[in-house]
Amino acid sequence: MKRPKFVDEFQEFWDFWWSYLYRKTYRWYRHFELGKGVVVDVLYQRRGKYARPVVHAGMVGLLFFGVTVGPVIIRAQEDAISQSDLPRSQILGMSTEEMYGMGMTTQSGEGVLEYRGGEILDYSVQEGETLSQIAEKFNLSIDTILWANGLDNEKVAIRAEQNLKIPPVDGVIHKVKKGETVYSIAKKYETNPQGMVDYPFNTFTNDETFALAVGQVLMVPDGVMPEVVPVSPQSSLAKILTPDAGVVSALGSFVWPASGGISQNYRFYHKAIDISNKAGGSILAADSGRVTVAGWADNYGYGNRVMIDHGNGYQTLYGHMSKVSVVSGQTINRGDVIGQMGSTGRSTGVHLHFEIRAGGVLQNPLNFLK
Repeated sequence: MKRPKFVDEFQEFWDFWWSYLYRKTYRWYRHFELGKGVVVDVLYQRRGKYARPVVHAGMVGLLFFGVTVGPVIIRAQEDAISQSDLPRSQILGMSTEEMYGMGMTTQSGEGVLEYRGGEILDYSVQEGETLSQIAEKFNLSIDTILWANGLDNEKVAIRAEQNLKIPPVDGVIHKVKKGETVYSIAKKYETNPQGMVDYPFNTFTNDETFALAVGQVLMVPDGVMPEVVPVSPQSSLAKILTPDAGVVSALGSFVWPASGGISQNYRFYHKAIDISNKAGGSILAADSGRVTVAGWADNYGYGNRVMIDHGNGYQTLYGHMSKVSVVSGQTINRGDVIGQMGSTGRSTGVHLHFEIRAGGVLQNPLNFLK
């Protein structure tokens, strides 16, 4: 029997963070041992009178700190990663090269290599490899690799030991020029600026205005190189309009919460979908339930939001709202208006950030919406 997808995602998440914490802990202990050695040397110069009590007390204190504070730190980091709208500073990890070299990458499907670092990997072509094989190996489109390496088409000859730049996700690598903004860059590459902001490895000189520094390198997820005809098929999902949200009678199913276009899909760093509509519009409850959160009670990137507990193990979240029309604690029916689409919080334009959670685990909403 095939394991559920969320089990594989949780295993991948846990392996990633375990390796990261192991490296950080190892470095910390190494520095601690060096410092301890200096102190011990001084104490032994005094005939070792206080060496043993000090060392024992220090180790006991360190053990107590690890047992009491360690689980709290781990839970806090897990919560930060699960919030896709949070700044990059809260989403840390081992570099791509280290993960690749230590065999810490994961398999997705039949022989498809995936990794979750934000770095551009330098890859040495193996004997007999083709561009299509390399693209499949890293779960990328051929176009992404072509654009990253300044190549014209997929038939271009590559040779063994040739170095290729492998981007972390599909899209375009862009070096910022004077006067450029996330909006102008997104327009140039025919994509949504919200995707650039949500991508956790892009940084900004100002997280409120998304200001950029001249010369910095950005990843433009799903970007398309201008005046270049793609050689591999592009996803048509972002071009399909969502149907008008309405009331349905089926229990435990979800209706579309808003009208508009899907401007950003579900990804490892954005476990939700974004539904954009420049005209805004009403946001509807995807299913009946009880409101657990309404408004903007903290500084999280969701802005004004509503969370609904549907009483069957599922919860939904609606973010970046301009107005909230419900209060925490009230019950609502499927299709009731809960607020208006907006651009509050960490947002680059009017859209709805929509999440579905099962037992607290973020799911792909497109697997549930009818």
